[in-house]
Amino acid sequence: MISTYSRIGLTTLTKSSSSSSLTTTVRPLLLANFTRGIKTIPQPPGYIVGTVNDAYVPPPPHKLEGSLHWTSERIVAIGMLPLVLAPFITGGGASTLIDSTMSALLLFHCHTGFQSCIIDYIPKRVYGSYHNYAMYLLTFGTGIAGYGIYQIETKEGGVSNIISKLWKA
Repeated sequence: MISTYSRIGLTTLTKSSSSSSLTTTVRPLLLANFTRGIKTIPQPPGYIVGTVNDAYVPPPPHKLEGSLHWTSERIVAIGMLPLVLAPFITGGGASTLIDSTMSALLLFHCHTGFQSCIIDYIPKRVYGSYHNYAMYLLTFGTGIAGYGIYQIETKEGGVSNIISKLWKA
């Protein structure tokens, strides 16, 4: 396919392949169609509400979203370290109590990590209800994963037993 390119009196004939022109037109259309469905809350320029002289209005405090949330994340991360190393130290499968505790703490650790990602990248002030949907979906997925961990603990001998089977395979 031959096309002409004209700019201020200069005309150039260019030969373009159909596949490259197809990808240059399809990719923006797919991205535009995907982002068109996501409605955001209109924000003021620079996300500044009010004027310079207005007093700052802090958001209402939540006990579970401040330092208590950060402290619990650190305690879980530090507490998981000996539990993850226990099967390697004992040379075999860990006890059911250690394995179940490790699995539950790992699930909590993953949940809080994904929750932080949702809070950072899908903020409620911009996306509104999509933030809530993402949190509900995360909670639903955590519940399903908790049920899966229960099934693994009762029928397969625990997560450490499955990892040792995969390691030996």
